[in-house]
Amino acid sequence: MLNGHTDISSKKPANETVTMQPHTVRRQTQEASAQAAASGSIPLRKFGKHDVQVSALGLGGHHLGDAEDEQTAIRIVHEAVDNGITFFDNCWEYHRGKSEDWMGKALRGRRDKLFLMTKVCTHGRDASLAMQMLEQSLNRLQTDHLDLWQIHGVAFDNDPELFMRPGGAAEALQKAKQQGKVRFVGFTGHKHPTIHLRMLQTDFPFDSVQMPLNAFDANFHSFEIQVLPELIRRGIAPLGMKPLNGHGEAIQQGAVSAEEALRYAMSLPVTTTITGMEKLNVLRQNLRVAQGFQPMTPQEMQALRDRTRAVSGDGRFELYKVSLKFDNPEARLAHDYPLDMQSEEVKEMVQAANTGHPFPAIPK
Repeated sequence: MLNGHTDISSKKPANETVTMQPHTVRRQTQEASAQAAASGSIPLRKFGKHDVQVSALGLGGHHLGDAEDEQTAIRIVHEAVDNGITFFDNCWEYHRGKSEDWMGKALRGRRDKLFLMTKVCTHGRDASLAMQMLEQSLNRLQTDHLDLWQIHGVAFDNDPELFMRPGGAAEALQKAKQQGKVRFVGFTGHKHPTIHLRMLQTDFPFDSVQMPLNAFDANFHSFEIQVLPELIRRGIAPLGMKPLNGHGEAIQQGAVSAEEALRYAMSLPVTTTITGMEKLNVLRQNLRVAQGFQPMTPQEMQALRDRTRAVSGDGRFELYKVSLKFDNPEARLAHDYPLDMQSEEVKEMVQAANTGHPFPAIPK
């Protein structure tokens, strides 16, 4: 047992590949959707090769920190839980800790109803720093364990090497599992699919991988084409993010509607689709799609990819793949790269009481 949860970690050797076929995963996704449609609930999907199920729609932590105030954020979380969302995303550095703090307050008395994930922001730095960050995250989230702890934002060519080096963050993920402070581990990123593939080539036993998946991705540096099939083959839980392209520019400019963008992302063979919900009306809009979810047919998905091809091939709606604006400031600091002082996250960092350096520098 692990903090009230049955330990359902895989009994297979850590480096053993579990081969699954995309059509098998898609069939399982369709079956879950059919059951949910009949009941009007949000579908539950299997978390990779583990006997755990999570909601097909996940609540993103970054946007939660953009809510009007703390009470609004708490109302959003409560309404999400009450309507069947069980997957909750967060990150140590979102809004300098505000997102974790607000979510922790909202989850009082509800922790056992959900699957809680947050991310660690070492960005190539040492395992000792990762463990410090874990304790801070647990404290903010008011819990004694995480269901999922992920490396945040792999973005640079040397990130896989830094992750696996002696004393690197890989050791922290293993240690946290051994200590019972996390159930599963993974990594995230939105920069380039080749970096994700290089992380997988380390053969670290990841339970999940998070990446941007939307109708525009298929035509530009595609995670759907390059990474998603490999995750399915290995039995690793694919976590989709940015179904509305981050800030919804494609929707605002009329390239797609919010409903079809979310339906496309949720129709992929993924464990969950994580999206931001900083307002109650946005949450309710997403619930209308997710409750009793009706997946797109393969023909409908291809039609949407074809329709968006003319405006997706240059990445204009996926700037998080190419622009300095979306580079994480903690990551740039850790790699000794200059900061973009116009970035909202950098402005938050500069204004924060801890001056953006909450921990002492870790010797190289």
